[in-house]
Amino acid sequence: MPTDFPPVTDLCDDFDGKVTVLEPLFSDYGGLDRFCGPAATIQTLEDNTKVRARLEEPGEGRVLVVDGSGSLKCALVGGNLAELGEKNGWAGILVNGCVRDSEELKASKIGIKALALMPQKSVKDDRGAYDVTVNFAGAAISSGDYIYADADGIIVSKKALHSE
Repeated sequence: MPTDFPPVTDLCDDFDGKVTVLEPLFSDYGGLDRFCGPAATIQTLEDNTKVRARLEEPGEGRVLVVDGSGSLKCALVGGNLAELGEKNGWAGILVNGCVRDSEELKASKIGIKALALMPQKSVKDDRGAYDVTVNFAGAAISSGDYIYADADGIIVSKKALHSE
């Protein structure tokens, strides 16, 4: 999984005006603090059924972008899903919402950024939608856009900004 890309700050400088910088709302929870790849988006609210289903698929170095509408009422990703994502080759998970099982997330070899920790699990009603354009943190993100994330922040680009 690509972690050998230039720092996000350098990408911002080199591609000024061609990338969107997400607002600094996210913290690192995964075992990798830098990750990048094409986005696969999910829109959901307090239901992680589609998150699990997508992470069961081959990740092929993609970044799962989960728009949980910024809800702080439950976690959309936990230790089991982080392990599943790592096993299936996902580069990272970006959650506009909460995660749980912080020790398990840190032990995983996957990048995970989210708004906060929350011990409450989500419902399992299979609500939500795949591959829709999501809007949060000042950015519109579509499946296929490139996500670059490190300790300095997260950016979105319509195309790859590095060679793999």
